[in-house]
Amino acid sequence: MCLAIPMRIEAVDGFNARCAAKGVERDVSLFLLQDEGVAVGDYVMVHVGYAIQRVARADAEASWALFDEILATEPPPDGGGG
Repeated sequence: MCLAIPMRIEAVDGFNARCAAKGVERDVSLFLLQDEGVAVGDYVMVHVGYAIQRVARADAEASWALFDEILATEPPPDGGGG
């Protein structure tokens, strides 16, 4: 399964960006979006360290809410409160 995570661009340096999502920051390549003109404050979908698509803030927030809901239904890592 492939998964892309929406992140907000915090800083841009050439084809690299510092992105954040839910308190986690990552360095992300913007190489695949070099013709898109992404900027600080934009939201992008990040897959294996690459921004692959620009998304609207509302879509990013909806994805985060869905991920939170999924994680809330998962058993604890130790196999469940036994």
